[in-house]
Amino acid sequence: MDIKLAAIILAAGKGTRMCSPLPKVLHPVAGIPMIHKVIHACLGSGAEDIRLVVGFQSNLVKNVSNILPVNCYEQLNPLGTADAVKAAQIDSIEGLILIINGDHPLIQAQDLKSIIREFQESKSDLAVVTAEVKNPGSLGRIVRHHGELMAIVEAKDASQETLKIKEVNSGLYIVKSDVLKDLLPQVQNNNSQREYYLTDIITLGKEQEYKVSAIKSTPTVAFGVNTQEELARANRIIFRRKTKALMEQGVVIIDPKNTYVEEEVEIGPGSVIYPGAYLRGKTKSGAFCVFEPHCFVIDCHLGDSVEVRAGSYLEKSKLHNKVSVGPYARLRPETELGEESHIGNFVELKKVKFGKKSKAGHLTYLGDAEIGEDVNIGCGTITCNYAADRKKYKTKIGNRVFVGSDVQFVAPVEVGEGSIIASGTTVTEDVPAKALAIARAKQVNKENYATKFDVPEEQGE
Repeated sequence: MDIKLAAIILAAGKGTRMCSPLPKVLHPVAGIPMIHKVIHACLGSGAEDIRLVVGFQSNLVKNVSNILPVNCYEQLNPLGTADAVKAAQIDSIEGLILIINGDHPLIQAQDLKSIIREFQESKSDLAVVTAEVKNPGSLGRIVRHHGELMAIVEAKDASQETLKIKEVNSGLYIVKSDVLKDLLPQVQNNNSQREYYLTDIITLGKEQEYKVSAIKSTPTVAFGVNTQEELARANRIIFRRKTKALMEQGVVIIDPKNTYVEEEVEIGPGSVIYPGAYLRGKTKSGAFCVFEPHCFVIDCHLGDSVEVRAGSYLEKSKLHNKVSVGPYARLRPETELGEESHIGNFVELKKVKFGKKSKAGHLTYLGDAEIGEDVNIGCGTITCNYAADRKKYKTKIGNRVFVGSDVQFVAPVEVGEGSIIASGTTVTEDVPAKALAIARAKQVNKENYATKFDVPEEQGE
């Protein structure tokens, strides 16, 4: 683009109808605050100067938004949309200006690029972006005459005939900076709310013979989130977009309507995703992976042919090729599973490097540990990594170690390769390679001892 582009994002509203203590624009849509989605769309359109107008809980909105390249401006009093734009200090902006609501999370960069291109080709000075929707509701209607924009009529002021119009104001505007600097100070608050409405610049622009147009876009551009129901609808639309894209890339999705994959997730071709799976953040998988129902995967890297079985919860972990996890397993951050390893049901790992072809089949906790290759971890095994001094200590287990059931490793402790740990052992000292470690009380059988507790039949009835 050979002309400078700036964006003013209006995010000062409280969002009363959300019935939530959280500012409306911070509500997540498919795992990302909706204001981030709008900012990303503006960045993708080529905007170099993005100004975010904040108001309600401004510090919180700033803290969430400042991780992106935006500048925040505060609207001190809620005096309307035109006043909010004025708060962005437009005198220091040159070129084209996009004015966009911060609660429109379905807008994409390609939508904005198309709008900008049409604006430039039409040689307009000012344009309102419109869309035809099935249920216009309370949105302002676009009145045209022979295709030309005549007026924006608010629903509360519209006649029955005007209310039949399906083309509505999306709340998005594009305007030359010098035109906005001319028109904005002229907006008056001569209305029942005593507010300064941005829609008035359309009427003012036409009166002063600027070239004013209405650029028709898609219904998603006009979709704003004002209620929890609309937030849920936005989630459904974005998840549906993602599953459609994945299926086009060769991913098998059993039931797209009940599959939840966030936008940054990458899934390899030939993979299968079952209903109820939720894949979040920067998760990335190779080819031929399987995600069974109701697994939850966050910021994980998976190799090829990895199987995540039903009900498993994986977070910030790395799984190499041909790993299987679950059902009902938990991988906590900084866990790495070697190729062809297996983590079974009700096994929890935290900050563990788990070797190639090693197995922990069930009912086990391993934390702060290094497990070698081809190790068998028996049922009920625990690494006691958290000590009375409130520090974490490490367990190291060498290659080809056999760990029986119900074993406790009291860290720090190291087990040499090829050794055997007998069932029921509490390991408090290092175990040499190829040794057998047994630490349990000697079994004593007292014959006929139980007979003293026998109860006569008539008492027992």
